[in-house]
Amino acid sequence: MKKVFVLLAGLLIAPFLQAAPQFKENVNYEVIRQTNTPKPEVMEFFSYYCPHCYQFEPIMAELKKQLPEDVAFKRTPVAFLGKEMGPELQRAYAVADLLKVEDKVTPVLFNRIQAERNPPQNRADVRALFEQAGVDGKDFDGAIDSFAVTGMVAQYDRNTGSMNIRGVPATVVNGKYLVKTEGIKSTEEYIALVKFLLAKKD
Repeated sequence: MKKVFVLLAGLLIAPFLQAAPQFKENVNYEVIRQTNTPKPEVMEFFSYYCPHCYQFEPIMAELKKQLPEDVAFKRTPVAFLGKEMGPELQRAYAVADLLKVEDKVTPVLFNRIQAERNPPQNRADVRALFEQAGVDGKDFDGAIDSFAVTGMVAQYDRNTGSMNIRGVPATVVNGKYLVKTEGIKSTEEYIALVKFLLAKKD
């Protein structure tokens, strides 16, 4: 996976050298399931404990801007990084999503873990970070162990298992195609690959 992540910084600034790249199976993408999702979607698998996911944030932000209106963008936090706090921050993401504050909470969590190198050690620390992001602590308390959040976490785990995700960041298009970034030279080419996969009919 190291080859993939060495390219991340370059993706942000490298020119898009190919006007019409020819993307190939097992070179630029893998088929991980035989059927597409009912509606077009892009799913990003990530972890707050993954430094490469942190570096990938601007790229994903640009992708979201350029996706067609009918394409859903979904994020799935994985539990396999961060030891015992991995599942806790997976649950925290679900809370942020449920409360519709993910855009405020995610930068705070990434900054604390990746920039400040001071990861939360327990749920109280996570709650404090939500408050830092402007979320009422009582709202956090009411959601963190709720049935809705528990169900969301179970779905994250199902997604991770059914798509056989072993490393992050990972992007799956239409539930069928796993993007391979090893040969991608720019953000534009990455976005072109995602759009190519969204349009695939086979």
